[in-house]
Amino acid sequence: MIPRTAAQTLTRLASGFPVAVVTGPRQSGKTTLARTTFPDLRYVSLEDPNERAFAHDDPIGFLDRFSDGVILDEVQHCPDLLSYLQTRVDRNQAMGRYVLTGSQNFSLMSRIAQSLAGRAGVLQLLPFSLTELRSARVLSGSLDEVLYRGLYPPVHVRDVDVATWYASYVATYLERDLRQIAAIQDLAVFQRFVRLCAARTGQLLNLSSLANDCGIAQGTARSWLGVLQASYIAFLLPPHHRNFGKRLVKTPKLYFHDTGLAAALLNVQGTDHMAIHPARGALFETLVINEFLKARFHHALNSNLFFWRDNVGNEVDLLREQGSTLEGVEIKSGQTLQDEHFAGLRRWVALAGQSAGPASLIYGGSDSYTRGGLRVISWRELDAAD
Repeated sequence: MIPRTAAQTLTRLASGFPVAVVTGPRQSGKTTLARTTFPDLRYVSLEDPNERAFAHDDPIGFLDRFSDGVILDEVQHCPDLLSYLQTRVDRNQAMGRYVLTGSQNFSLMSRIAQSLAGRAGVLQLLPFSLTELRSARVLSGSLDEVLYRGLYPPVHVRDVDVATWYASYVATYLERDLRQIAAIQDLAVFQRFVRLCAARTGQLLNLSSLANDCGIAQGTARSWLGVLQASYIAFLLPPHHRNFGKRLVKTPKLYFHDTGLAAALLNVQGTDHMAIHPARGALFETLVINEFLKARFHHALNSNLFFWRDNVGNEVDLLREQGSTLEGVEIKSGQTLQDEHFAGLRRWVALAGQSAGPASLIYGGSDSYTRGGLRVISWRELDAAD
């Protein structure tokens, strides 16, 4: 088993809250994390029809079985249980008594905010990070293989064919679960929408263009995009509000949470195909930005990530807000760097002045070094928590 950096965070949450919640996409390792972190707690999956029926029909009797605590897996199937948990937590303030997992962000978190506000610590668990794979000595292969394979745990800990696993994931998750969330009637159109979103990872969000290309109303596109966000398939990276004397682009950028899933939806046929695919640069940017997002989420912190772009095209791929300073990060997928690759970062550092923290360029090569006062970091040595 590959150790997760989030395990320490989950232990900390359980020592300070009566309820610890682990949410994230399906197959990101939530169940494994909960069960290995708390091996002495009983475990119940609410995907089991019998357990789910018991919880629906007799929630008090269902919870009475777990006086010493329990891990309730996929709790979004029985959201009414949260109100009964509130009563028990208020009666018995023992820390870490209940550990909940769920894979639908918006619906689950709204119910937790309603029923367990102040009583639950929340951890968002995404797929493996590069740091976790490197620490476990399993970060092997080329960058193209990592982009193609993605970072979902099953494709690293099981002997499975990558293309087959993602095809199954799309069939059982995107087509079943997401349709249930959004009551989508036309599966073919929804499939097309998801693939069009994958093709736009790393781009400014243009809902009008997305809706037109898919043949749906803009309101439908907005609703379906919310479903992808709710299920940790995609997310929006907001632009930073500081203008530094320039007019800013105010549109967010769309990213997928995993390059392997995006590559599968783009019909990338393997590592050789990835090496020449026109989306390779955008997928590398997606990989890097997700590493920074995992560094926050896996420590139970909200995102502090933005990008910056003005109306004449000056851009920094990523800004990390650290207190009163902003750390600029430029992302280049190539193995060879030219001086022009640093131009946007240097321009932003000059504009930001005292607000600028350490700036770096992350690229697809193997060596890390300093160039002209800027850090150059190989993707293999990236640790976004630094």
